[in-house]
Amino acid sequence: MPTENSERLLVAIQHPAHVHFYRHAIRELEDDHEISIVVRDSEVATDLLDAYGFEYEVIGRSGSGLRLIASQALYEAKMLRRAREFQPDVMSAIGGSAVAHVARAVGAKSVVFTDTEHATLTNRLMAPFADEIWTPECFHADFGDKQVRYPGYHELAYLHPDRFTPDESIRNDVGLEEDDRYVVLRLVSWEASHDAGAGGIDDVGDVVDRLEATGATVLITAEGDLPARVRDRQVDIEPHRMHDLLAGATLFVGEGATMAAESAVLGTPAVYVNTLRMGYTDELEARYGLLYNCQGAFRHRMAIQTAESILSGEEGRDWADARARLLEEKVDTTTVIHNALTGNGFD
Repeated sequence: MPTENSERLLVAIQHPAHVHFYRHAIRELEDDHEISIVVRDSEVATDLLDAYGFEYEVIGRSGSGLRLIASQALYEAKMLRRAREFQPDVMSAIGGSAVAHVARAVGAKSVVFTDTEHATLTNRLMAPFADEIWTPECFHADFGDKQVRYPGYHELAYLHPDRFTPDESIRNDVGLEEDDRYVVLRLVSWEASHDAGAGGIDDVGDVVDRLEATGATVLITAEGDLPARVRDRQVDIEPHRMHDLLAGATLFVGEGATMAAESAVLGTPAVYVNTLRMGYTDELEARYGLLYNCQGAFRHRMAIQTAESILSGEEGRDWADARARLLEEKVDTTTVIHNALTGNGFD
């Protein structure tokens, strides 16, 4: 149990994936640390925090355009108020510009994680103030002496086999038979600041038609509204069950890099359809062959052709072998987080 002299840790959550990233490390640390979780209002993020039994405080809302500036200022002000109350020794977040600023103001150490090179504004606002910036080895950008590189991915903090065992009952929950092949199709909202100017799938109906023609069932997870003719393919499951769904899929096709990487590290081949690419999507393709980057003007057609090739067996790759090699070469990222937050570094 934490004592009066226990180190105090404040963790900021701004996206549902951040809940997964930190949750195992928080559980390991909470026995001898005072921990405060603050969250930027997100229904999925708070649902996940509730599902995993965490206490938290909502301190801000997301925005876009001019509202983004105002919402960020309010978010940092509320975080500063909470930090002054809690008096943390260490503050941490993914992206973490607010954490870096507030930690400097209250005399705490800031430990920031990032794997997103094209989040240029956030990175510029964060880097001068952060004490430590932890990135995967494959991260393209260089933050200088404060950067710590490790052999892993964010997704291995919660999908490493030491942390996650798929629940195969998900098939029954979504109305599938044991032998049914299915594809998870992910569509994003494009409202995130770092998605500005990016693009993905041109015609979701076309994708569904072509994939279903191979005999596979298409299950859609989407952040926005779907066209009426494919709305019945939208899957309705609790957010914390999504990784069970990805683990059992034959293929993932989608616009979200995080979910594409999640699929890849689970051994499900991923077709990533987005004009944006990162060090980890590049490495998952070039080194392990578990992800296919589809960019440029012909990304939609390229994605469909790649998906059809995988579903037909033309690719002829051993996905389980590729995943085994990945797991041999990469670490359980929760151990990285734990060491970073406790000042033990990474060797």
